[in-house]
Amino acid sequence: MNIGLYFGTFNPIHVGHLIIANHMVEHSDLDEVWMVVTPHNPFKKKATLLDNHQRYEMVYLATEEYPSIKPSDIEFNLPQPSYTTTTLVHLEEKHPNYNFSLIMGEDNLQSLHKWRNAEHIIENYNIYVYPRVLESKDNPLVAAASIHKIDAPIVEISSTAIRQGIKSKKNIKPLLAPKVWEYVEKMNFYKN
Repeated sequence: MNIGLYFGTFNPIHVGHLIIANHMVEHSDLDEVWMVVTPHNPFKKKATLLDNHQRYEMVYLATEEYPSIKPSDIEFNLPQPSYTTTTLVHLEEKHPNYNFSLIMGEDNLQSLHKWRNAEHIIENYNIYVYPRVLESKDNPLVAAASIHKIDAPIVEISSTAIRQGIKSKKNIKPLLAPKVWEYVEKMNFYKN
């Protein structure tokens, strides 16, 4: 089975994440996309994050109607901060018959060379890259055989903008899956 790993803090997960994940399942050789909820991205401040299990619950609610898109809490029990290379080793031990690939935005591809064991990742895993609007698209990594640019919709929705919108009492309901919106409202997330 070919599994695409879509890592994110998903703080919160929004319709843009779902559009990309669904596009990858429908228009690539991936059988499933696992939305890997990252407890602590080494490039982000942890203080701004909701609790791991609350973010996992939102991913679960957002994906439950998509049989080929699954929430994953695999990183919750791994050392933190979370490094993709550590997660990949753990997943391969747990699922030796699966082929894992990475899914990332073009913006993340720009910083891939800074990741721990980046060369190993590039040499050993397919990386599916969805387009983003960027000021500079120069990236020497694009030539790597493992990097596949996907002709996916450009989705310019950010979790940061959603959190700011909720805090400023804007209607951001269309940007979240209905069950995620209900959960965010019920739990009073992002209002302070």
